Amino acid sequence: MRAWSKAFFQLVLLASAICLGASMAQAQYMKLVGAATVAIKSGETLDLGEIYWVLNCRSLLKATPEVEVLDGPPQVSVNIREAMVLPRFQNCPNKVAGGMLSITAKEIDDPSFTRLTLRVLYKTKDGDRKYSRVVNLQLVP
Repeated sequence: MRAWSKAFFQLVLLASAICLGASMAQAQYMKLVGAATVAIKSGETLDLGEIYWVLNCRSLLKATPEVEVLDGPPQVSVNIREAMVLPRFQNCPNKVAGGMLSITAKEIDDPSFTRLTLRVLYKTKDGDRKYSRVVNLQLVP
């Protein structure tokens, strides 16, 4: 009976350690995917990142993705230009059809810090997909 209870106790400890490790990893993951902070000056254009939709390293896009500003300052505009991009997150060896998300600042009179909420529309072979992203934006004259 003692051997069984000792084995059960070790199993409970192991399961607790796995659960604790998973929750710690989840917290760290959530921290890493928080809102990015970008500083931009008057008249500048910055590339924010590559936009693509792949399955088995093949693009499922029917058209270049579109972006809309849901909330943000009037001094900036956002667009996606067509580009061949490398899906690094999926470890793809070749570039696929996609786009480059960029932000352009118009004339900025006063420095400010604000949030920019974007929604990207992907037109894929499996239907339309919409995903949002929040960017912390530092505007510099």
